[in-house]
Amino acid sequence: MDDVVVRPVDLAARVDDALAVQALAFGLTEDEVAVRRHIVLRHLINPGACAYGATTPSGRLVGFVYGMPNDRTHWWSTVVQPYLVREGNDSWLDDSFVITELHVHPGFQGRGIGRELITTITDAADQPRSILSAIDVENPARFLYRALGYQDLARQVHFPSAAKPYAVMGAPLPLLRPN
Repeated sequence: MDDVVVRPVDLAARVDDALAVQALAFGLTEDEVAVRRHIVLRHLINPGACAYGATTPSGRLVGFVYGMPNDRTHWWSTVVQPYLVREGNDSWLDDSFVITELHVHPGFQGRGIGRELITTITDAADQPRSILSAIDVENPARFLYRALGYQDLARQVHFPSAAKPYAVMGAPLPLLRPN
């Protein structure tokens, strides 16, 4: 991470840079990027929404995270709520900071950038806990979340138009740090 700095970012101004990172990291098509652009811009107007970026010395955005205080009326919450109720975990939707997106350019993964992004944004949150959703497979992202203290709250969560099921995870704040 020597050459990458994590700091607050005006994500609305850099939405195209961020979505280019997400498209590479997540394998999105141009049509999916166009849809997500509107979603990101809409999310950023929510009270308490904030974003951090990981940039190189030249200003290239190589990673980003954004989130906001959770609201049960938001689309994401309405989708995951029945799954959380089934598992007895729906109280996690209250007084939580939701990590909406976290992506690192594939060429910069494995260097601690994702860890720095998520711990920085959650350290600034006013809520006592954090929630997020991640594709429900064992992968580096899920290993990272578990290392930070996130635990599965519900699995096999199906979002409309998503090909793969997700897991909803939650962690008390502040997140764990390696010893």
